[in-house]
Amino acid sequence: MIFAVSMFACLDATAKYLGRSIASVEVVWLRYATHVLLLAIFLRVWRDFSPFRTRKPILQTVRGLTLLGATFFNFWALQYLQLAETSAITFAAPMVVTALAGPVLGEQVGVRRWCAVIVGFIGVLVVLRPGTGAMHWAAGLSVLSMLCFASYTMMTRIMRRTESAMGLLMLSALVGVVVLSPFSYGALTSLHGWQWVLAFLMGALGASGHGALVIAHRIASASLLAPFIYMQMFWMITLGYVVFNDTPDRWTVAGTLIIAASGLYILHRERVRGQTVVNRTPPIR
Repeated sequence: MIFAVSMFACLDATAKYLGRSIASVEVVWLRYATHVLLLAIFLRVWRDFSPFRTRKPILQTVRGLTLLGATFFNFWALQYLQLAETSAITFAAPMVVTALAGPVLGEQVGVRRWCAVIVGFIGVLVVLRPGTGAMHWAAGLSVLSMLCFASYTMMTRIMRRTESAMGLLMLSALVGVVVLSPFSYGALTSLHGWQWVLAFLMGALGASGHGALVIAHRIASASLLAPFIYMQMFWMITLGYVVFNDTPDRWTVAGTLIIAASGLYILHRERVRGQTVVNRTPPIR
């Protein structure tokens, strides 16, 4: 799990760096195109087409679109915000999932977890600081990314009973490739040597991160792995400082700690109530 979240953090850092020279939509397309290519080679899809089969094609498409939205809005926001800022906001997605678990999935959410959800959203407000003049418009993109990822997580919870893990992984990325292909011709004609390296690096980071996530959940329970997800915030802050010389201000740090504490408390309450922890996956791109 630690390896997986570090790969996702490196993926965001690579996308931010590559986004300085090409459009965000092209960065997203390259991320998914290289991911699909590398995953297809790894799974040897020319021998087994099962990763492309689905029992719920419409829901699978909608799920892929929500992941595409999460990635696109996040990569766009990264051109203006620090890695620490975008990660703090997107890590509020589990709070949204918890809030919607009752009306959408029919799960019971107690008062304590509702209080934790409210505290988590307060943490988001601390990071955003609306009305103070410190809020950048791109923070709204991170909020949209967070909402898309929460929707993606909800649909994954519904589909995990009938779809294979590799099928979910392949088809969600394939949707992004198909949708963005008409807008990404320039990605194939304008890239230079080092940009191609970064493009394939994004695919490798995404594929290896997802693969490590699948392996981790096969050998350990979700409740055991979930706390390690928040190490992604540490990696994002570290990479922001090392690669981009970004130092988060005290409000971003404080909001991040509040969001992490809220998420960990919700996880604790799920353990106490004996509920299966299935909504704790790192914000993936």
